Amino acid sequence: MKHPTISIITATFNSSATLEKSILSVISQTYKNYEYIIIDGDSKDGTKELITKYKNYITYSISEKDKGIYDAWNKGIAKATGDWVMFIGADDFLFPDTLESYVEFINQKSTDSTLYISSKVHLLSPDGKITRTYGWPWKWKSFKRINLIAHPGSLQSMKLFKSYGNYDISYRIVGDYELLLRPREKLNALFLNKVTAHVTEGGMSSKIETFYELKKAVLSSKSTNKIQVFFDFYIQLLKFFGRNIGKKFGLTLYLRKEV
Repeated sequence: MKHPTISIITATFNSSATLEKSILSVISQTYKNYEYIIIDGDSKDGTKELITKYKNYITYSISEKDKGIYDAWNKGIAKATGDWVMFIGADDFLFPDTLESYVEFINQKSTDSTLYISSKVHLLSPDGKITRTYGWPWKWKSFKRINLIAHPGSLQSMKLFKSYGNYDISYRIVGDYELLLRPREKLNALFLNKVTAHVTEGGMSSKIETFYELKKAVLSSKSTNKIQVFFDFYIQLLKFFGRNIGKKFGLTLYLRKEV
């Protein structure tokens, strides 16, 4: 049985309200062959003090100004020594057996050519209530048009970054999607059909700018014709505004069934 090292990377900035719970979810993992890297963007709210409090559990940390989350992630990758890399937000929380479940899955299903493994997550409202379950298997036919996989808590093989480079820091929201577009249909991806994390909604990815960045990423990849790209863009905008209108009336609107 393989016991791969997993590098867990968290980017923080003024995250003191949620970071401790996130840290505790990492250091409580039943699978212990991991390293924990925290890249802080020079927080001013007590985040640094929390990092210091748990320094004995953190493999590497630094606090300095950065150019956004993908710049911070790139710094983390540069320090990572693991076989696999996992990114979790400062307001995301792993289940105690998340790493153990992934490692069991790796031993059962993964091959040397596997570059990516995703799963499902529970999306949380700002007050901590589960709003829905999100995450579907990677399929190039749909992925080249829109992202339906759950990136937080997923696993990237270190080979992915060595083969296709680091994150493009010109993106503020969908840099993770853009990187996974680079291998195109050559991406060997697997799906763990299990909820592995709680992910808090309301961050950058919930903003309208997300759809403009998605359009930019898909156009740059040249994986889909322009007519389809703009059609998908406007459909996603309509869904976005529909959800926001629904929320005003106490409705939750999603146009896709869970798997």
